[in-house]
Amino acid sequence: MTQTAVDTTRATRLVPHLPRAAATILIGDAVSALGTGMTLPFMLVYLHQVRGIDIATAGLALSTIAVVSFIGNPAGGWLSDRLGPRTALTIALVLSATGVAALGWAAGVPVAFLAAALLGLGNSIAWPVFDALLATVVAPEQRSAAFAVRHCTLNAGIALGAVIAAFIVDVTHPVTFHTIYVIDAATFLLFIPVLLGIPSARGTTSTPLRCDRPSYRTVVRDRLFLSVVCLSALVVTIGFSQYNAAFPGWATRDHGIPVSALGLCFAANAATVVLAQLPVLRALSGRKRTTAIGIACAIWALSWVLALVSGHAGSGWPAIGGFIATMVMFGLAESALAPTLAAIVNDLAPDHLRGRYNAVSALGWTTGFFLGPAITGFALDRHYGTALMAFLIVASLVAAIWAAGLNHRLPATANRISA
Repeated sequence: MTQTAVDTTRATRLVPHLPRAAATILIGDAVSALGTGMTLPFMLVYLHQVRGIDIATAGLALSTIAVVSFIGNPAGGWLSDRLGPRTALTIALVLSATGVAALGWAAGVPVAFLAAALLGLGNSIAWPVFDALLATVVAPEQRSAAFAVRHCTLNAGIALGAVIAAFIVDVTHPVTFHTIYVIDAATFLLFIPVLLGIPSARGTTSTPLRCDRPSYRTVVRDRLFLSVVCLSALVVTIGFSQYNAAFPGWATRDHGIPVSALGLCFAANAATVVLAQLPVLRALSGRKRTTAIGIACAIWALSWVLALVSGHAGSGWPAIGGFIATMVMFGLAESALAPTLAAIVNDLAPDHLRGRYNAVSALGWTTGFFLGPAITGFALDRHYGTALMAFLIVASLVAAIWAAGLNHRLPATANRISA
């Protein structure tokens, strides 16, 4: 075999083989993510500098997107189990498109809050529904790969959208913002025809008892599943939610690095995720999902150690380099985590409750996204930045130990990343 043929074979093996339905869904999701990347990073700037809404009120409008998730997540699970994931996702996409289009013409505060609420409701309904849909169009042994690829394409779409929008938007020309909001709305609506071509969902071996009516009461009685949800909430609190809270707040505090350097840090994170996700998935093939979670949490602990050291290194390039390296490590942690939690949830979920299981799982993530910034805001406001870093390091190690404990409780079918 020639060297070219060997390289081609290796590249082919690097990309997991997924059914056409899964690939179609992931492409539609990536296009939708591109639109989100074009608008979400600029929303606060748009509402404040273009629409003239004061910065505090604009921040509250942005927070509304997250707050309504506490309603949208359980509603999405109910809709998915009741109407089917395709129908439920269509409803969510229409709500998101309506909300983001309304934001493009949000001339006043009431419209801004209403539009943000519609966008948040649509997005939070779509979250558990999408996970349920993706889990049912692949075989159980393909779920880790499917969710890992989704993490890669999602980040690629958001990053590309942000780059494109940076060349379009101009605060002195409101029409440029109208343009990106219309494009974002269109990317949501373009996903709907994609859903029509998705075949019927696969079944699994779990069969509901005749007396077991679909209910959230059944879900919350599953103690093993709730342990996974609580671990997810902890992981998000010390990891994902801190990307836009503890990291920039600590890095750019007084005598820290310049705000302009944050762009390099976040670009390094996005590039790491896009480039490393598939190689990391390949490296984890055949290993236990709890092992991958532990690895991710250990990397996060090391990342926060590096952030702690970099935060005391001044404002020059040594500090900037340290924070860039921190975000690279964050990307590696994300990549290790991607094939685990969502796949575990869907392997534990019976078919008739899959939407509700994913909804409660999404609530765990939503809780983490709520708690993380709140903890950070309290700590940094009182100048407890070093204590905050220490807390995040310890909490990351606790999450790693928690994952090790789950290793002995999860059934083998829910705890393996298939080769």
